[in-house]
Amino acid sequence: MSPLKVWGMVATPESKSPAETRESHQVREVAESFGLEAERYNRARPSYPHALVERIVAASPGLDVLDVGCGTGITGRLFQAAGCRVLGVDTDERMADLARRSGVEAEVATFESWDPAGRAFDAVIAGQAWHWVDPVAGAAKAAQVLRPGGRLAVFWNAFGFPPDLGAAFAAVYQRVIPDSPVSRRGLTGRNAYQMMCDKAADGMRQAGGFGEPEQWQFDWDRPYTRAEWLDAVPTFGGHSLLPADVRAELLAGIGTAIDAAGGGFTMHYATMAVTAERQGGAAVTADGSV
Repeated sequence: MSPLKVWGMVATPESKSPAETRESHQVREVAESFGLEAERYNRARPSYPHALVERIVAASPGLDVLDVGCGTGITGRLFQAAGCRVLGVDTDERMADLARRSGVEAEVATFESWDPAGRAFDAVIAGQAWHWVDPVAGAAKAAQVLRPGGRLAVFWNAFGFPPDLGAAFAAVYQRVIPDSPVSRRGLTGRNAYQMMCDKAADGMRQAGGFGEPEQWQFDWDRPYTRAEWLDAVPTFGGHSLLPADVRAELLAGIGTAIDAAGGGFTMHYATMAVTAERQGGAAVTADGSV
């Protein structure tokens, strides 16, 4: 069995519960594993609602955008389509290379260690990635590179499975990986993403330099065929690190559950965003100094 256990859409060390383990931004082996499935990630991961992009752009003083954890450029391309100039930062060269090939300029580094080289931005965004960043050090770095009135906006797609299918998926995880947190607690739902939002907001407050964080939510649906969902599952955090036979058994079980539900389903997504405006005054650095 793998030394990492899948927890909803993230992975945690095997020997401890999620409450006892490292913070997600400290689990570097998972944060840096997505490039193993870069091509699949690019085609199978869900996008984000245009209303979110439009609201972030409208609330920012200009069109220079820094995309943290840019991955393969899924988020960056949306902002480019809205007229923005986008620079991405990602820890994985394989992901960054795909972003570049799709037209999004990308540099390779952890955001906390990334050198902005004097560049400034009107918005710093992070789609499905901010939990891999130290919430205080990341917010402090964002405050350092944002122009006055600039906006930090971090967001996640919270999954909303049809209840019966969600229960069937959870049963598959319990059978295939019985001692994983997802088997004990169920698939990651909105409550888990709300915890991520709360942690992000607290990080912005602790970093300083921002107004009071706001939370936005955008609800939308996406239909999935059996093949489309099975293509997406290996891209979730920790799944690519499972042994091949375990992953194959997991996918087979999930596929059987979808077959029993008619061969497809509609996912109810809630895109949950935390955002704050860069204000005057000094922000703290990663070590807590001003």
